[in-house]
Amino acid sequence: MLFLAFTICRTIIKYILEKRLQVLLMPGLDDVNPATMTENISASSTNIYRDRIYIIKDIILKLVEYNEMNQTALFSFCGLNLKKHKPIIDDLEKNGLIQKKGVTNGKRVVTMYKSTPEGIKFCKSILEPYENMFPRNKPINDK
Repeated sequence: MLFLAFTICRTIIKYILEKRLQVLLMPGLDDVNPATMTENISASSTNIYRDRIYIIKDIILKLVEYNEMNQTALFSFCGLNLKKHKPIIDDLEKNGLIQKKGVTNGKRVVTMYKSTPEGIKFCKSILEPYENMFPRNKPINDK
């Protein structure tokens, strides 16, 4: 049983590393560096309010960084609430900025999300200049 769990974990890690390598080798993404693009993402609970535009940017950048994520991981990594922020994800999919697909895992269907080239282009051409012009608010410390 332990060997099976180890084998599954090793397979998952190998899959994740291969997918991240594919993102780095995708044509047209030569100048995209997820490590530097995500430095402004702040999904901690210290922020009281995040504008919708920053949430959208965080979602797209997380999908670029990890290439493909399931719904739970995406919402967790971006610091979002599934019930509250699901309409944002649906809007991004409807507008072609992210891609959604269902992967069957036994009896369950896992929802996977992936960024599209249009989403990456939108992020670089509109969202990054917007954040440069109007930076996110820093949390207020009462010290």
